[in-house]
Amino acid sequence: MKTKLKGRYVIGFDGVDHVILENAEVVYENDTIIYVGKNYPNEVGEVIDTGNAIISPGFIDLNALGDIDHDILHLEATTARTKNLLWSKRYVEEGYHEVMDEDEEAFKSLYAYSQLILHGITTAMPITSVFYKKWAETYEELAAAANHAGKLGLRIYLGPSYQSGIRVVEPDGTIKLFWDEEAGREGLKRAVRFVEDFDGAYDGLVRGMLAPERIECQTEESLKQTKYFSEKLNVPIKLHAAQGSFEYHTILENHSVTPIRYLYNLGFLGPNTGIPHAHFIAGYSEATAGEGDDITLLKETGTTVIHCPLIIGRHMGAMESFAKYKRSGINLALGTDTFPPDIFQNIRTGSMLSRYIEKEVEDSSYADFYRAATLGGAKFLGREDLGRISVGAKADIIAISLDGFHIGVVDDPIRTTVASGTGRDVILSIINGRVVMKDQIIPDIDLNEIKNKGQKYFDKMRKGYLERDYQSLPEEELFPPSFKKVNSI
Repeated sequence: MKTKLKGRYVIGFDGVDHVILENAEVVYENDTIIYVGKNYPNEVGEVIDTGNAIISPGFIDLNALGDIDHDILHLEATTARTKNLLWSKRYVEEGYHEVMDEDEEAFKSLYAYSQLILHGITTAMPITSVFYKKWAETYEELAAAANHAGKLGLRIYLGPSYQSGIRVVEPDGTIKLFWDEEAGREGLKRAVRFVEDFDGAYDGLVRGMLAPERIECQTEESLKQTKYFSEKLNVPIKLHAAQGSFEYHTILENHSVTPIRYLYNLGFLGPNTGIPHAHFIAGYSEATAGEGDDITLLKETGTTVIHCPLIIGRHMGAMESFAKYKRSGINLALGTDTFPPDIFQNIRTGSMLSRYIEKEVEDSSYADFYRAATLGGAKFLGREDLGRISVGAKADIIAISLDGFHIGVVDDPIRTTVASGTGRDVILSIINGRVVMKDQIIPDIDLNEIKNKGQKYFDKMRKGYLERDYQSLPEEELFPPSFKKVNSI
């Protein structure tokens, strides 16, 4: 069946870049776009008039939250308190364990993926926390995630995480790495099995990826094996690296090179490798040592940098700068990495930080970040049929309402929406030709029920921090409220 979408603006693609069409329409047949323009001459089976809205390619989130955000508990922790939120050595010695049961672990992805769809994300590459895991993601919870994504209609790249080490706090407050290399090997085997079982499921909506945890928690053997299996299975890799001081200086101390140079020397970088966050590099303002030109290494190898500006900014950091990486020719994509999974908020934040550093708008514009959230993500995935509205592309399309009073007057559709809008202004989401959300309603999903279950999950997750804290602080001290709680005044 052919379906026609009509709207005030269409963000089309002319083969080189996005373009704006006013009072235009998009026609798709089954899962593929067949027309972009005005006055389609042939009959269609259905017309969806979005009215005063922007018809846009769906967003590609390459570091999408796949669970219920633990970072809510971290984002206002003081510098002195952040280590209390890691594992203590005592917790490891007493026997680390799963906090959640199997049903709860299966549920979390339904909650997260519903949020992604509501915010206009049509392709996601998720990340979940290991802070409250026994070690890393299990096969079973990722199988549940794949099934949730398939039923919701979300296009997704999935694979269970794995690690050979984790940060642990000694009784004196020193942070060290605790190693279990056999767990890392078993995790990689589990990830390979998952890819073999699920890559291509749900008519190709579910695809495999390899997701080793943070670089400092990987052995050289694990990184080399990850690269080997990425090439063998033809799936992308996502590895968090160059994202913080502890990691950067640990790699530098152990290997005498920066994290990016270390990966380069191992042959790990390349077009199939995506690196969130890749901002803590040689020459970064907080790096106390390290030499070289990491940006050139990323460019030379065709590695994609997955920029997550909102969470970096919340933790007092910034890429130095998005504009510099763009001018260097690095492929840039976006990831939300925290709640809310709002691309608009990430574009606003990222553009603001880059402009502040550069003292210039050029290469830091909203349009530059919009490209990263669409074309940049598609390039990393090797998908010329995603991230654009053009004939032959997949019908992964969203509509963003301009009707809200909060939007204000409309200047340019991208500038206006990014400046004033949020993910909640997305009123329609179509993935692979299927309407998966309309008017902030997801078919067959009770959002109130999911919200209530999500709160119970979060409350249980929060309690788990108390048993891991190296100082065993009371809850009110570990998680102080914004203001003092009282019964009366």
